[in-house]
Amino acid sequence: MKAVIVQPFYMPWIGYFGMIDAADVFVFADDVQFLEKSWQRRNKIKVFNEPKWISVPIEKNFGQNIDEAKINKSNLFKKQNWRENHRHLISLAYKKAAHYEDFIPDFNGLYDIDWDYLCDLNIYSAEKISKLLGLTKTKFIRKSELEGLDGRKVDSIISICDNIGADEYISGPAARNYIDSDEFKKLKESNIELYWFEFPHPVYPQIGDEFIPYLSVIDLMFNTGKKSVEYIKESVEKSLVLEDGSSLE
Repeated sequence: MKAVIVQPFYMPWIGYFGMIDAADVFVFADDVQFLEKSWQRRNKIKVFNEPKWISVPIEKNFGQNIDEAKINKSNLFKKQNWRENHRHLISLAYKKAAHYEDFIPDFNGLYDIDWDYLCDLNIYSAEKISKLLGLTKTKFIRKSELEGLDGRKVDSIISICDNIGADEYISGPAARNYIDSDEFKKLKESNIELYWFEFPHPVYPQIGDEFIPYLSVIDLMFNTGKKSVEYIKESVEKSLVLEDGSSLE
């Protein structure tokens, strides 16, 4: 059984949902530190041929974890609250896209909810978008719901895999930058197979002029509709690389 452990991001890019598709169990790492300038609270959409940030305002609380991050609902500095602002920007960006009407009711419904915590918003929207894409085989778990976990870095991964019964672990390539090969040997010693997830970004029909990659998955959805899942799955087939660098193809 393949496991993925990733932070809950706001309106993530396509590769995030590629990891969801590749996993049997997707664990939201909801107890990591909240970072102001991160994908945890923001992402990009294409507005008039330019990438534009949509960001969720968070109450200042130094050192808090992402599951403690409260959404700032103050309107002192904005004429619109953040939900109406995001709703407006998404409409502005994609109202002429081929599949705008297919998905806009679902996203409007998402912004109808008066969210208190960023983590709840991110996890709910990731699960909702997965269903809209047709990615329904994956089981979702919050790390904070698991009991008896211990260790840090690779030791924590092993503990989570043991807890959920996973014998294969899929990691984003960024982990290579902060966990050395000796650490990852612990996975093999624990009979857990390691895969690197190297997602090749697909090029798809996109409203506007020049194609812009690495936007929120909603860009793919509004532009390609039900074919969105095909673009994701085609890239997933090329994404899994064994720890020794060999491809599964």
